[in-house]
Amino acid sequence: MIDYIKGDITQITPTFVTMETGGMGYLINISLTTFSKLDGKKEFKILIHEVIREDSHQLFGFADIEERDIFRLLISVSGVGANTARMMLSSLSPGEIEMAILGSDANLLKSVKGIGLKTAQRIIVDLKDKLGKHTGSDEIFAFADNTRREEALSALVMLGFAKSTVSKVVDKIVRDEKNLTVEDIIKRALKNL
Repeated sequence: MIDYIKGDITQITPTFVTMETGGMGYLINISLTTFSKLDGKKEFKILIHEVIREDSHQLFGFADIEERDIFRLLISVSGVGANTARMMLSSLSPGEIEMAILGSDANLLKSVKGIGLKTAQRIIVDLKDKLGKHTGSDEIFAFADNTRREEALSALVMLGFAKSTVSKVVDKIVRDEKNLTVEDIIKRALKNL
């Protein structure tokens, strides 16, 4: 399996790059996010994900590890292929996709061409837990502490509210105001329930 290709960029478009290394040219599919990072460069080390099927052998390239990790998570969801994942990464940054999943924002995912409501919901359901465990970096959690959200959520559920209802209300509160304490989140949620 190819992990990366380091070489000269001989051709670049918003959808693919051709890289030459060792006398061979590799056609690598890329997203607009990667295109913007590669544009104007003569040589580069591009991270690769291979998709090998009976009838095709495709290479997908990424400027950084975060984008490749999100791509791999997306294609693990039933109904999301490599080209759909690339389209998502062309429309949204990896951070925006992570925030949409962690914040259960199906509308943002649905705004991507080719993603319907059911697919957006499936992506959220399948990846929310994986992303929570997968992301070690603090920048991903713009809901600075997912722990505050979780504490508020469990307190409200203990008060007798349905988890699905409470979850939507708490997510909206946390999305609107990032620096609330657990108590503030609970108080605001109680006003909205």
